[in-house]
Amino acid sequence: MSRNSKPLFDVLVIGAGPAGVAAAVRASECGARVGIVDDNATCGGQIWRGASEGRDGARWTERLETADITKLYGKRVFHAPEAGVLLAEGTDDLSELRYTNLILATGARERFLPFPGWTLQNVMGAGGLQAMVKAGLPIRGKRIIIAGTGPLLLAVAAYLRKQGAEIPTVCEQASWSRLARFTARLVGYPGKIVQGLQLKKELAGVAFAANSWPLAAHGGKMLERVTISRSGRREVIACDYLACGFHLVPNVELQSLLGCEISGGYVLVDDFQQTSVPGIFCAGEPTGIGGLELALVEGQVAGYAACGHTTEAGKLFGERRRSRRFARMLDRTFRLRRQLRDLPAAETIVCRCEDVPYSRLQPHRSWRAAKLETRCGMGPCQGRVCGPAAQFLFHWNPDSVRPPVFPARLESLVGPADHSEPEQSATTGVSR
Repeated sequence: MSRNSKPLFDVLVIGAGPAGVAAAVRASECGARVGIVDDNATCGGQIWRGASEGRDGARWTERLETADITKLYGKRVFHAPEAGVLLAEGTDDLSELRYTNLILATGARERFLPFPGWTLQNVMGAGGLQAMVKAGLPIRGKRIIIAGTGPLLLAVAAYLRKQGAEIPTVCEQASWSRLARFTARLVGYPGKIVQGLQLKKELAGVAFAANSWPLAAHGGKMLERVTISRSGRREVIACDYLACGFHLVPNVELQSLLGCEISGGYVLVDDFQQTSVPGIFCAGEPTGIGGLELALVEGQVAGYAACGHTTEAGKLFGERRRSRRFARMLDRTFRLRRQLRDLPAAETIVCRCEDVPYSRLQPHRSWRAAKLETRCGMGPCQGRVCGPAAQFLFHWNPDSVRPPVFPARLESLVGPADHSEPEQSATTGVSR
């Protein structure tokens, strides 16, 4: 394995989703030497998923790809050995990335809640299933139940239906009254109303059930049917897939490792998206789950501010305030109800990596105690799945993050002896 040594960036962006793309483009326009890192093979993140979707996606990804920006795709940052230095692991190499200013646009992941049968084959995340279909998974003619909470459910349902799937029902845990209040407040967001009407058209004939959530998944080794609670009544529905997503959890592990202040699960930033650590900025879902528009405007603010262009950044504050108001509406509407804490049975697996059932976690009073006694959260996912679930179920607060923040090869942790200067790609300028 070779080591790419010490490229210095004025601005280094971690994450090539919408926030990261916008940040990198704006920083490059300011004349900075910019690098962008993402563990996917292309830019776009989970929203654009490597393909330009809609006018925003096409416009921003084209600007990124044509700008004088070093693109480091297929690399995952796992360690910060010293101030101003990150280590990123690729398929067969290790990159040492040095920077003056850092923008963290690490996005979010789906929150999973355990219930009996959730480990069966073909029970998966809503966004995860959508990503697999985009990558080529055939689902034409398959019956798919969508369940959980948040706008993502409808977007996934509409996409899967376009690909030929049959959607028996979409189960939303939020109440009809909360959804009605949310809809009424959309008067101030005409663009969201247009999106909603488009989704309604695309999902015509698909049943939508509020006050509903999955109680259990049934089958041998593979999913065959699902029991749902629909407004307090049990109903069993035959299906091929169950796609669940209980809103989103911000990815803040790297921010925590770097010492950024975090409150309520989100990274604290000032008006210019700067964290509590000088020179480190954060944009997108890690500062608050707010959707595409908020991610784009926060990314632009961070990109300008990291280059000292505060006047340009300040011109975006009004747009950001408006998007943040919408984010607060989302949070109030789709907040998880307490009844979901009663879903797991004693034998329901909570930590899938270490096969830890709910009953083994119940006696413990903290995340640390549970980890020490059961190894919950110590598997390959490093608590990214079971951690948010346990936090919701037991009101536990997660412990501090230690390197590596992602599983890494031993030779990457030790560090190879090759410190030669990186060869530059003739076409992209990317170190290799």
